[in-house]
Amino acid sequence: MRAGQLDSLIEIQRRVTTLDTYGVPTDAWELVARMRAAVMDYAIADREGQRGSTTETSTTFRTRYLADVTLEHRVIYDGDAYTIKNIRELGRARGLDLRCERAGQ
Repeated sequence: MRAGQLDSLIEIQRRVTTLDTYGVPTDAWELVARMRAAVMDYAIADREGQRGSTTETSTTFRTRYLADVTLEHRVIYDGDAYTIKNIRELGRARGLDLRCERAGQ
């Protein structure tokens, strides 16, 4: 994996439970890593919606290897949160392909 291809900055976050000032548990996101990635967008399906046909897109972030990334983590890219749908290891601990969909859609 060449460093010149990793031209975008992403954050990987994990959900943690914290207590607010009243002692009530609340969910928050904690930074795990800030790293470089190559961003690849793919159209994965055409479907008929209420307002015509729409195309769902899946974004894949190719990064250097980071141990212990799971589907419970999320990716922040360009101010948007992405849910991790699939993790594919490249080689033997050389890199990761994180296939994600934008959260809230």
